Amino acid sequence: MKSIQFRRENSIIMFDCIIVGAGPAGGSAAYHLAKRGRSVLVLEKESLPRYKPCGGGVSPAIAQWFDFDFTPAISMKVDRLRYTWQGEDPVEVQLETPEPMWMVRRDIFDQFLIDQAKQQGAEVRDNSAVTQIAFKGDRWQVTTATETLEAKYLIAADGAKGPMAKMLGFKERDRQPAAAVEITSPNPNALIQFDFGRIKKGYIWNFPKADGYSLSIANLQGGTKEKLDQILTEYAQANGFPLSTQVHQDFLCLWEKEQKLHTQNAILAGEAACVVDPLTAEGIRPSMFSGVKAAESIDAALAGTSNALEKYTQVMNEEWGGQMVWASRVSGLFYRIPKIAYKVGIKRPSATQRMVEVLCGETSYADIADKAIDRLKKNLIPGFGG
Repeated sequence: MKSIQFRRENSIIMFDCIIVGAGPAGGSAAYHLAKRGRSVLVLEKESLPRYKPCGGGVSPAIAQWFDFDFTPAISMKVDRLRYTWQGEDPVEVQLETPEPMWMVRRDIFDQFLIDQAKQQGAEVRDNSAVTQIAFKGDRWQVTTATETLEAKYLIAADGAKGPMAKMLGFKERDRQPAAAVEITSPNPNALIQFDFGRIKKGYIWNFPKADGYSLSIANLQGGTKEKLDQILTEYAQANGFPLSTQVHQDFLCLWEKEQKLHTQNAILAGEAACVVDPLTAEGIRPSMFSGVKAAESIDAALAGTSNALEKYTQVMNEEWGGQMVWASRVSGLFYRIPKIAYKVGIKRPSATQRMVEVLCGETSYADIADKAIDRLKKNLIPGFGG
């Protein structure tokens, strides 16, 4: 474990950067900053390792951003998908990718990433909810229930429901409803399953783990009052899954448009930055990407680059947001005519292969979206879309 020196000023410990949130974004940022020799403190409001109901599907593309092996944190690797429309009309696809999709338990995966950061010298404190922040001219003062800390820079990575974005002066996050539940089951079927049609503007996904399944549901277009927890419970019962725990209601912060992600000596990362894919609801990979880019930005700022934080906003809007523009367009069309889209899009094996290539970083939305949009428009009701 590296030894990084922390400065103490006026009895207050000074860090180069305080990161609020120990999820994929916070852990990624902490690892890369600490590896660069920066003094880093991660504050997490929950006890670690923290339980986090989540689909837990991770693109193997994240491996390119790190120099360690994620194998200990992977519950299962899966290369088969099954789609259904309200439990019927199934389509099964064998993925043709160099590396299968990773299935993870978030408590294990997130803790593994935090442990890697700690080995590089990052300090981590759980049960430490931030109660107040204040900018003191050249540093942030961060207060928890037990102490006051200071840092030159601040990364808000406290998720969709976290208060940090609002505390930093950003507008209220637009949250879409979601729900998830973990199912314990011996010998789970190594098959990723997606079910459409049970909700109007979203879908259900069922991801296997070594010891069971993670079931999730989300609305991706807004404007619905459907009871997602009830629908997910009915899905579980229809598929013979015993519910030993309560369905957990949650929210997703989807990428909607170009946005500012920095302020005075602080930046947003992960779902606090609304990075979730509006078509697939993928959140772990974009969160980790934002964490990596946040670390690069803070490191450059500490080295004296005057526009480093502005560069972070630019990179996220261009490299991630540029792709999400296409994802939003496809999503808007898909969920306007979901049953038709299922038949003309999802039931085409080539369409699934292209989407998996996007998730695995082998191609981009820009490369596939035009054809997908044209195919969907041809099946729209007369007059829609010109």
